Amino acid sequence: MDNAPRRDLLRLRIRNTGNVQDKVVGISLRRPDQFKHAIVRGVLGKVIQSNARFGLSDCLEVHLEHVRMPAGNGRVKTNGRLLD
Repeated sequence: MDNAPRRDLLRLRIRNTGNVQDKVVGISLRRPDQFKHAIVRGVLGKVIQSNARFGLSDCLEVHLEHVRMPAGNGRVKTNGRLLD
């Protein structure tokens, strides 16, 4: 996450693999500088508290998605010459 450009977006999804009925909990698309440790810990806490059968030996499935946003404004650089 530290190497992701500021304009890109990241999403975090976490779920308990032991109980497939639990919903996926996560953090919506955000810029990398908006991912704080406290937010990630809060999401982990929601996953752990969402299932009474969750134990220390259970597995969590963690997905981090990186969405690259295009750079520029969509114009072609012409360097002063006309486009045909």
